[in-house]
Formats: sequence, structure tokens, C-alpha cells
Amino acid sequence: MSNISSVSEFLLLAFADTHELQLLHFALFLGIYLAALLGNGLILSAIACHHRLHTPMYFFLLNLTLLDLGCISTTLPKAMDNALWDTRAISYQGCAAQLFLFVFLVVAEYCLLTIMAYDRYVAICKPLHYGSLLGSRACAQMAAAAWGSGFLNAVLHTANTFSLPLCHGNAVDQFFCEIPQILKLSCSHAYLREILSLVFSVFLGFGCFVFIVVSYVQIFRAVLRIPSEQGWHKAFSTCLPHLAMVSLFVTTVLFTYLKSPSISSPSLDMVMAVLYSVVPPVLNPLIYSMRKQELKEALWKLMSRCVAGE
Repeated sequence: MSNISSVSEFLLLAFADTHELQLLHFALFLGIYLAALLGNGLILSAIACHHRLHTPMYFFLLNLTLLDLGCISTTLPKAMDNALWDTRAISYQGCAAQLFLFVFLVVAEYCLLTIMAYDRYVAICKPLHYGSLLGSRACAQMAAAAWGSGFLNAVLHTANTFSLPLCHGNAVDQFFCEIPQILKLSCSHAYLREILSLVFSVFLGFGCFVFIVVSYVQIFRAVLRIPSEQGWHKAFSTCLPHLAMVSLFVTTVLFTYLKSPSISSPSLDMVMAVLYSVVPPVLNPLIYSMRKQELKEALWKLMSRCVAGE
């Protein structure tokens, strides 16, 4: 790459100005990271070990859990390492790898959330066709498409972003390597190609968002026609967790990538990044395990076996 000789490393945004506060942030994010690993690990184990959970809905949840683990493991460990040792440095290659993995996992997760909306739509609005529309082969193909979309987007954006000449130093105003922050360092005349790529991705993302909204409009219309209160509760218990995470994910990502530069600040950017890169992997296990009775029972059985030493 043409600019690797001029920039050999980047300086990430520190969580605090003093080393004592850095250590406090390290302890806080270590706790968050361990909670995410534990919660998502339990869900992975429960779905893998219990045949009752080998259904399309839980297959997609398993993929979401893997993406969440990858996403939080891409950003937090390096930030915690820097906070612990009171440094800000990340190598050029490390920054490129981090950006690639982050885009890959975030785009794949968004595509998977779209697929999960379709799964809920078919389950509630077309239950008689659920087995034919969401068979094991169809589920595998849809999951592969989500992962593949993430990979292609990551290749496109990483190649475009790191082919740009950098004219504004190497200080990144974020605790991990993020496309908008790298573009701020590039020469003003050079980043049009990546801006166009981002606009294209945003339009695709907006299409997915419209699909999710339309799916949930149809779902809620169908739910309101269910005569029994038990049917209402079951439908909402499977849909509301997904809708909550989609709303958090979409609003924070769109704000991060589409906000005006005039309202941008390092502290605001950091809060938004935490909301869409750290919070979902931590909350997903809690939300899904609390709202889904089958998963809750499987988790209790799994933990009982662990305590009994089986």
C-alpha cells in the first residue's frame, strides 16, 4: 500500500487522561468483556447441547452469538491492553486487520438480524409454510449469505480506506480503528471513492431496514388477530427482543456513519461506538435468555450439570 511507509502505526483514543483512570476503565471493560464471553458462551453451549433448540430460530441465534463474540473480541481486548499499559499505539497492519474484522462482523450481524426478522414473519404470518420455507438447507444458505455479505463489504471498505494517502497525522479519535475516523486522516481530495462505497452500503442497509420494518408491521397485524392472550404473549416474547436489538443497532450505526461533522466530538463518537459494538454482545444473551422459555430451561439444565460436575 502506498502510504505504509509514511504511517507505520496509529494512535487510538485513550479512555482517560491519567493512568489511574485508565486502569479503572480497564477493570470496567474487563468485567463487561468477561460477562459477554460468559453469556454468549452459555447460549452457544445450550443451543449446541439441546436437541429441542435445533430449530431455525435458534440456529440464527447461534450465528448471532458467534458474531457478537467476534465483534466484541475485535475491539475491546486491544483497548484494554492499551489502557493497562498506558499506551495508545496500534500498528498499521493491526489497524487494517481490526477494521476488516469489525466491518465483516457488523455487516454480517445486520444481515443476520434481517434474516431473523424474516424467520419471525414466516413463523407468525405463514406458520403452515414454515417447514418448507425455512428448512435446514435454506437456513444454511441464508446464514452463509449473511457471512458472505459481511466478508465482501469488509474487503471493499478495507481496501478503499487503506489505499488512501494520509495527510492529517495518525491520531484516531476512537478506541478502535473505524472507517469515519481513518477518513478524517486522509487527504481531502482522495476519499471520494470510499465515501461512494459507504453511501452504497448505507443504501443496502436502508433496504434491509425497510424489510425489517415491513416484516414487523405484518407480524403485529397478525398478532392483533390472535384471539388468545397466551398467543399474544408467545408472539411478542419472540419478537420484542429482536426488535429491541435491531433498533439499538440500526440507530447507533446510522448516527455514527451519517451524522454531520459539525456535531461530532471524540466523547460522543466513543459513546456511539460503545452502544453499537459493546452493548449488543453483552445484552443479547440476557434479553434472549429472559424472554425465551425454552432457552431459559436449557440454560438452567446446562448450569445444573456444571454444578453437579457431570
